Amino acid sequence: MFKLTGLNHLALATSDMDKTIRYWRDLLGMRLVTGFGRPGYRQYFFALSENELIAFFEWPGVKPVPYKRHGDPVNGPFIFDHVSFSVEKEDDLWDLAERLIAADLPVSNVVDHGFIHSIYTYDPNGIPLEFSHNVEGVDIREKPLMADKSPSAAALEGPDPAAGCRPEPEEQIPAEERIIVPGEGSGMF
Repeated sequence: MFKLTGLNHLALATSDMDKTIRYWRDLLGMRLVTGFGRPGYRQYFFALSENELIAFFEWPGVKPVPYKRHGDPVNGPFIFDHVSFSVEKEDDLWDLAERLIAADLPVSNVVDHGFIHSIYTYDPNGIPLEFSHNVEGVDIREKPLMADKSPSAAALEGPDPAAGCRPEPEEQIPAEERIIVPGEGSGMF
């Protein structure tokens, strides 16, 4: 069985890479680690952590998403509500809020969710962002807690993967058929 080890990268989109770089690199402090491009297309990667990246495609026709409060329900096609990034210390939430205010960007109060404290904002593309710090002594990964008064049927099965819910592969892909094809950036490294 394979094991997921974290988020490799989250790929988002922008119509203004310079504005995006100013926000993610200069305001949030993420290093710009690589970029690919040609006329009408760019993809740049920022280091989120030692092992994780945020990527942005720049497409000229992309428009900022309409304003929506984090967590408010929607109707119709939808991809994701918001993305939350962890910060190392509780004080980092306050430091980041001060940076956002100084940059004249919207930021919420610090919100207590019981297991995390968070602030909410938006990047220049309208992407809803949350920054969170784990509450000391509360680890829902170690001690999962289902507080839904009417949990879904699958949630009632518990926190761990349930056996027999998905088909297992009948055979492995033979080594000679494990072909890797070139993609953007394959010739750079």
